Amino acid sequence: MSHHTLIGKQAPAISLPNYTGETFTLKPGETGVPTVLFFYPSSGSYGCTKEACQFRDAIAEKDTFKPGKVRIIGLSRDPVEKQKEFVEKEKLTYPVLSDVDGEAVKAYGVGKGLMGFAAVARVTIIIDKNGVVRDTLDTTINYAAHSKFVAKWLEKLEEEDAASAAPPPTETITVAAPQPEVTSEEAA
Repeated sequence: MSHHTLIGKQAPAISLPNYTGETFTLKPGETGVPTVLFFYPSSGSYGCTKEACQFRDAIAEKDTFKPGKVRIIGLSRDPVEKQKEFVEKEKLTYPVLSDVDGEAVKAYGVGKGLMGFAAVARVTIIIDKNGVVRDTLDTTINYAAHSKFVAKWLEKLEEEDAASAAPPPTETITVAAPQPEVTSEEAA
């Protein structure tokens, strides 16, 4: 299964250790806000650090990334200890999960990256507020594309919410005022 096959379907629920060692359970759609899952090859590597920090900075700087509007969650196959070191060093402000056994990688259909050289591809998955996978991005080399991809999707989801929350347009019916009848005598 590929992550692309999840588009339009309910996202799988997962439970994995967070960088703190505590179990983090994701039940997509439960909180009523979109969720962004970003899988990455290795905590602390150059590209993965850049990507993780772009998400951290977006949360601090962009309104659409604010807590309460979206949940950002990072995942790699690194052990909890490495995730904790990574989160603390880079001051990451969102959950970073340890998927050592590859449970989430399998559930979301994320394969290997860099032609098999990376244990996990760099894949970002957009899940809407109802828990439905809306889109995925798979580009291991271009780490900078992921936060831009998410920003565009968050704007789109916000627009969809605004459109569905707007009251339906009211239909105005114009009725012509009655015209007095003209008799044949008055017309002459």
